[in-house]
Amino acid sequence: QVQLVESGGGSVQAGGSLRLSCAASGRTLSGFTLAWFRQASGKGQEFVAAITWNFGNTYESDSVRGRFTVSRDNAKNTAYLQMNSLKPEDTADYFCAAREGGVPKLRPDGYDYWGQGTQVTVSS
Repeated sequence: QVQLVESGGGSVQAGGSLRLSCAASGRTLSGFTLAWFRQASGKGQEFVAAITWNFGNTYESDSVRGRFTVSRDNAKNTAYLQMNSLKPEDTADYFCAAREGGVPKLRPDGYDYWGQGTQVTVSS
């Protein structure tokens, strides 16, 4: 069983930066893929980025590519989402999710473990 806890959300002005963390416990994420999703008010969950734990391969959605960077610290069993050049449309609850295997899925139903989410608000 894997437990995920996000942190680092908050309120920033457009153009600002935030770094989200996703700390895993229960077992190592070796062999897993860790993804970030977000959900804006009244909308469905949207894939943001993912990283394969063993090789560190990263994937980003078109909407965040070039602004957001996903990374991980194996020793801390923690993943990060560095968000730069934030826009008001990035406002959402951000969730990390994990699935066994080295292939990222773009749909939330492809993930078995979820954190509780952290809120990000970007003002113009």
